[in-house]
Parts: sequence; structure tokens; C-alpha cells
Amino acid sequence: MSTADLLLTNARVITVDGADAHAVAISGDRIIALDAIPARQVIDLDGATVVPGFHDAHHHMAWYGLTLDEIDLRVSSQQALLAAVAARAAQAPVGSWLIGSGYDENILGRHPHRDDLDAVAAGHHVLLKHVSGHMCVVNSRVLHHLGLHQRARDVPGGSVVTDRDGRPTGLLQEQAQHLAHDLVLPYPVEALTAAIDRAGRQYLREGITSVVEAGIGGGWIGKSPIEAAAYQNAREQDRLHVRTELMVTADALHPLSGHPQDDISFGLDLGIRTGFGDDFLRLGPMKIFLDGSLIGRTAALTRPYADRPDQTGYLQQDPARLRATILAAHASGWQIAAHAIGDAAIDLALDAYAEAQRRHPRPDARHRIEHFGVARPDQVHRAAALGVVPVPQARFVAEIGDGMRTALGADRVSWAYRLRSLLDAGMVLPGSSDRPVVAGAPLLGIQSMVTRHTASGAPFAPEEEITVRQALRAYTLGSAYASRQEHRTGSLTVGKLADLTVLGDDLTAVAADRIADIPVLRTMIGGTFRWT
Repeated sequence: MSTADLLLTNARVITVDGADAHAVAISGDRIIALDAIPARQVIDLDGATVVPGFHDAHHHMAWYGLTLDEIDLRVSSQQALLAAVAARAAQAPVGSWLIGSGYDENILGRHPHRDDLDAVAAGHHVLLKHVSGHMCVVNSRVLHHLGLHQRARDVPGGSVVTDRDGRPTGLLQEQAQHLAHDLVLPYPVEALTAAIDRAGRQYLREGITSVVEAGIGGGWIGKSPIEAAAYQNAREQDRLHVRTELMVTADALHPLSGHPQDDISFGLDLGIRTGFGDDFLRLGPMKIFLDGSLIGRTAALTRPYADRPDQTGYLQQDPARLRATILAAHASGWQIAAHAIGDAAIDLALDAYAEAQRRHPRPDARHRIEHFGVARPDQVHRAAALGVVPVPQARFVAEIGDGMRTALGADRVSWAYRLRSLLDAGMVLPGSSDRPVVAGAPLLGIQSMVTRHTASGAPFAPEEEITVRQALRAYTLGSAYASRQEHRTGSLTVGKLADLTVLGDDLTAVAADRIADIPVLRTMIGGTFRWT
């Protein structure tokens, strides 16, 4: 019998893909047994629960890390928001930038207005980011820089919002955000490296061992054209604390030249594409934004918003251009992750994926639809037939579900951020947060998958609830599958990487509304405890 380097014993081990066990034996970075075998070191876990390391399939690491140094706008009133801006203005040099994040007009009653910001931050540049990331508000000083102080201008795929007199209010939606972002971007690589470091330390405390960074290098989500360098620097400096997969925004890809028989005409220089890298840092899918935000009323719907009967949202670009980008990326070997929240955007994604496979058949392309937010029943079945991986965020229901209900109306709530119907259709369900849009702790996410109640306590399509074990599987093996890593991580299986989380209680035994209260005791990546 072989001798393990480390034996974790006296534990409740939930393997996810097999029978529960009571011990885990590890050698190097791999699991070698799920029973008590001789080991050089033995740790008695005193009855704690061991689960596979949590894997967030869609989040924003640099964005989240940056918010930890920005003005926290997760407040309940306009007065509190303005007080937070005023407090930061009092500490900052005149003429500096005041950047805040996390406000939600569904809670505040309306978006902040440029005049309000001028009153509390005179002499400063103010940029406040919406909780969704799909819009922002700026003050008059910024509007002056942009030439938008008196009147708006057209922005394809976005909007400079005006009042009844045609005067810009300071609200910039979707692609119009670029106007303001271009004044502060790009961030220095070292600033991004520090943000990645801050974020990763928090992830370890929450039991996270793997993440997908859902968009770098361009678009409104990117922080620098050379953003990948920050992740590489973080790894070299031991500041990249969890396994990380990087989605590359479509804006960063470009036509390539090579031999005609290679069929690689679109991507990154040298033909680098999905899968490049190793077990700790690798390239994932191409990320393409098809539409916007549901609570911001910019997601593309086939029917008008319930509270705005003259609006259906809109696509980020001309649909023919979006389709052409998806086709070119598919033909060149990329996995694709299409941001599609509204059912009109989901139609576009499914049509493009089907056309891509007709033109360039690829087995198990495993293309994704990020959010899959408002999905009609026919779209669920079509996505399943196409082998698409949907990536919804159950935590949206808990934090912004009341706003989503107002936007959709009662008749479409059952279509929103589905869970059970996706499993019933035979699809693999990942677990994800979209942090920092909402809180990102996986135990919070699992609780939300099981309970589906809004912040006001209202049930939100309770027929879409799933079991605790199904939710745990989503946040582990389901997310690994979405990243094409299910053969390496996602379950406690002999031969897989020793990525695991030790919990202070059995999440399958506590009350559903107490799951988020379970303490994370230890987090292990590759056979080494990174947090205890």
C-alpha cells in the first residue's frame, strides 16, 4: 500500500461524483485515496465537512479588487449615497477623481443626477458605477471634458441619457460608458495586480479554489489592453491565490493570417486561443456582449418591459456583426461565452451557435451563454439540444430580484434565472456570482439556489429551486465542466487535483436559510492549505 503525504481524517467527505467518505489521502497535488491509508502527516478534522473547492464560473476579479478601494455605494437612499461621495471628496485633492461602485436605482428610487453630484463634490471628477456594471453616472466636470455639458450625441449600442429639455443627466448606458472610462483607463498593471491580490485573499476565506474572470482586455469590462500581464505578474509574485481562467473580450481579437488549410483566421497573435496556459492560469472563452442589464432595462427582450411599455432594451452592436464575430471565433477554435440576458439576445446567441456548427462542425464545442437571464421554455430546450452551457446567477434573485420582478412583470418571472428547468432539460448547471454585481461567497450562492427569495422576502419562481446537493454540484463539478476542466477538478476523485474546502458544518444537514452562515475552516489548492 502506498504512503500518502497527507491524510485528512475524521471528516464528512462529500465527493460530489460518488459515495461520501470519511477521509482524503493526498500525495503531491493529487488525491490518491478516499480512505485512511498510511501517511507522513495526519490531520484530524474533528468531524468537519470536506467538499470540493468552490469554483465561481463567472465573476470579475480585477473589478472586484478595485471596488475594495472605491466608494461603497451599496446604500439605501440618495442621501446616503451623496453623503458617501461628499465624505470622499473632503479627503481628496481638488481636481482628483472620485470613483464609486455598486449603486442600484431600484433601491434608491432613481439614478443619481449630475447636479446632485456637483453640489457635494465641486471641483472633483465624479464617476459612479451601477451595480450591474452596464451604466454609470458622471458629474458636470466630466461632462465638460466629454463635450456633453449641454447636449447629448448618439453612441451606437449605448445611450447618453437626457432630461425632457435634452440636457444630459450624467447617466451613460452601455457603450456610452466608454466616453467616461476612456478618461481613467487603462489602469496600470501594478494597480490591477494589487486588485487581483486583494480579491484572491478574500476568495480563499470563502473556500474558493477556482474562478473564471469574465472579460479582460477590452469592451466596457476591460481595465487595460494588456490586462493579462497583471494576472501573469500576480502569479509570478505569488499574488494570484486561486486557479484562474481568463475570458478575452471580443474587442481584443482580430483577423489573423496563416496557411489557408489551418482555418485559424481570427483570434490573438500567434494563434493563441482557449486552453492556452496550465492548471493555474489559462485562457478561457472569447467573451462577447450581446445585450445589457435587466434591472437597467437595457437587456434585449422580445416584448417590452412591464414598467416601461415603450422599451425593449437593445443589442450592443448590429446583429449581423455580432453573428459574424461568433462565427469567426468558432471557426478558429475558440470556446465562446455570449453575454445574453434578454430573450431576444438569447435568440441571437442560439442562432449564431447553430449556424457556426452547421458551417464548421466541432464536437463538444461547449459554447456558453452567460446569465441566460430571461429564457423562454423553447429556448431552454433548444439550448440543451445544441449542447450549450447556461451560466445563470441565483444570487441575483436574492439581491436584485425585486427589481427584476418589476422589470419583467409576473408573467415572465418564471423565465428568469432558471435552475431546475435547466437540469430537467439535461443541461449541466454551473455555479457563479457575477461578483461584484452581487455578493460572491459560494455558500451565499448555494443558499440562494435552494431558497430563491428576494431581498423583500418574496418567493421568486420557487419551482426553479434545486436541492443542496445539486447546488453544491453546480458550484464544483458543474463549473469545472463549463471550463472544460471536469477531468482535473470539481470533485473529490482519485487522480484529480487536491482542491478542497473544509466547512464547519454539513451544508446538507443545516436549515436551507442557514447555509451561508457555515464557517469556512480551511481552503486547499493542489494539496496545500492556502487558508486556515
